[in-house]
Amino acid sequence: MHFKHFKSFVPSAMVITALMALSCNKEQSKEEEVEVVGINTSYIDSTVRPTDDFFRYVNGKWIEKTDIPGDQGRWGSFNELREMTNETVLDVLETAGKNYKDGTDQKKAIDFYSVGMDSAMAESAGVKPLQPIFDKIAGIQNTEDLQQFLSYNEQIGGGSFFGFSVFADFKNSNAIATYLSQGGLGLPDRDYYTKTDSKSVEIREKYVQHVAKVLQMLGDEQANAQAQAERIIALETRLAEASMTNVERRNTPALYNKMSLGELGEIVPDFNWEEYLADMGVKGVDTLIVMQPKYMEEFEAILKGVPASTWREYLRWGVINHSANYLSHDFVQADFDFYSKELRGVEEMQPRWKRVLGTTNYALGEAIGKLYVDETFPPEAKKKAEEMVENIKLAFGDRIKGLEWMSDSTKQKALAKLTKMTVKIGYPDEWKDYSDLTVDVDPEKASYMSNILNATKFRFQEEIAKIGKPVDKSEWGMTPQTVNAYFNPMYNEIVFPAAILQPPFYNYKADMAVNYGGIGAVIGHEISHCFDDQGSRFDANGNLVNWWTDEDSESFKSRTGQLISQYDGYEPLDSVHVNGAFTLGENIGDLGGINVAYDGLQKHLEENGNPGLIDGMTPEQRFFMSWATIWRIKYKDETLRTQVNTDPHSPGMYRANGPLSNMETFYEAFDVKPGDGMYRSDSVRVKIW
Repeated sequence: MHFKHFKSFVPSAMVITALMALSCNKEQSKEEEVEVVGINTSYIDSTVRPTDDFFRYVNGKWIEKTDIPGDQGRWGSFNELREMTNETVLDVLETAGKNYKDGTDQKKAIDFYSVGMDSAMAESAGVKPLQPIFDKIAGIQNTEDLQQFLSYNEQIGGGSFFGFSVFADFKNSNAIATYLSQGGLGLPDRDYYTKTDSKSVEIREKYVQHVAKVLQMLGDEQANAQAQAERIIALETRLAEASMTNVERRNTPALYNKMSLGELGEIVPDFNWEEYLADMGVKGVDTLIVMQPKYMEEFEAILKGVPASTWREYLRWGVINHSANYLSHDFVQADFDFYSKELRGVEEMQPRWKRVLGTTNYALGEAIGKLYVDETFPPEAKKKAEEMVENIKLAFGDRIKGLEWMSDSTKQKALAKLTKMTVKIGYPDEWKDYSDLTVDVDPEKASYMSNILNATKFRFQEEIAKIGKPVDKSEWGMTPQTVNAYFNPMYNEIVFPAAILQPPFYNYKADMAVNYGGIGAVIGHEISHCFDDQGSRFDANGNLVNWWTDEDSESFKSRTGQLISQYDGYEPLDSVHVNGAFTLGENIGDLGGINVAYDGLQKHLEENGNPGLIDGMTPEQRFFMSWATIWRIKYKDETLRTQVNTDPHSPGMYRANGPLSNMETFYEAFDVKPGDGMYRSDSVRVKIW
């Protein structure tokens, strides 16, 4: 069960997402927002030279006077915009939504949210909605029973032992494929189980205590709960040790291991894969893409060597762990105390409305999206954004043509991929149909948890219904109210939901230097993902095909190797280093994005004229100031540690400064010289796209 991950759902394991956001620094009415022209200079820290630490120079005063809210582990431009969007969505639900009748998708969204907000109902229900699942687990005596349960469990969220997924075939993007992948861990990442430093050991010890505490809340005796917790983490540790690392999973070809059910049966002979699929309602599938074969070998060893009693303990823990945040307050509090307070340093739980709204966005996101778009997204904003995208695509094409390290044959294929790229802006052309989703509001039997289970079953049925049909590339992986953007390599598309294109983040009437440094860099970032270390493995049609010459590939690896070394050198906390290989794709996106956005700005100025100085700054200076404003952020140490361990995005201060230290245009704009903190000698400056 992946209930903990409702808010971050993406349609496939290989969709490469890029998170970027910008927020205006002034509290203004909507009429005033569209008149904002430049940078808020009140946040500049004049005690810091822009040539030494540009991030601190641009954001220093904001950092000094800003406190991280108690319910957050970090706070920055993205968080500000997300808060604003949440309030807008809530307002839409509570006002515009009242006009819809029972049975409509919009009314279902309102009902789902209302039931979730009924804390008294949640207290009354307790863990009763999960009892049928616990009963099934209690009946597991052998591998056949386990197989039947895992088929059932996948339909209500999965999360135990391994994951089953349905999305486009890496090597045939027009066909649907089915995938098996590693999973089943209670801690955020395999490294939490394998690292031997004192902090990692401490977290594991506290995790055992957390497991034991929750099991006692289910009624287990203390000694029994403690013994179970130790066996559970021992089993999870075996799964973790057999799992690929974050860096290994970036090697996409290594994940493509298509096997017949018979071949998979040779790796896991104690599991009947035909029956497993049939019990889930999956028909007509005779092959699976096994993303981590060695992991499945360990699963077979667990089937043979671990007693069924330990399976039951592990599965029961998995169900309550992934459901805890949607039950009565004691479970919600315990979940918060470990996963938010301990792992992220968050002091206060988010108010219930924010938590329930996030889950409602998962369950009925496009139903809410219809309401949100009608209320907030003007056609003019979409038109201007489309124009910016096309301008930046042209600029990227010019950069490809001018590359000295790439051969003409590879350039032509890169340009073909760029030309064929699909751009989605704002919202889908066709909205999702939720008519088959049951949202129960009967006070005698309804519960928040039951509706979540219904939503998860609905999502699963949606996915398996795709099997045997052509891939629908009009489908969106994010809702319009999501403050985010992404590149999908199998669709060769870049997607910008409406929420990231709203004032004050993007203002189609504002100074274009600021817009190009903000949303323009977002656009450039997503286009650059098309050509990062993972995206570059897919061709113009979205297939995992090598379109590079050997010499060009080696040149690319050499340059990306320099970027890895640069980011490996960043140490946000004592002995906690950024992993340059793990964050490589996002760092390539940042470097390419800011470069091509700069080129796009120059095109715009040539075509529309140069407005000159604003607030004493040139367009180029305002452009770079806007870029640094995007990454304005403060972290709790625990959140920063967790981000470095689990997130492919580098911390914000390095996203601001890292790319700029490689750009001659930045050096020219701010007169950066040898000896300055932002200066890197030409021999180590990274130039890729």
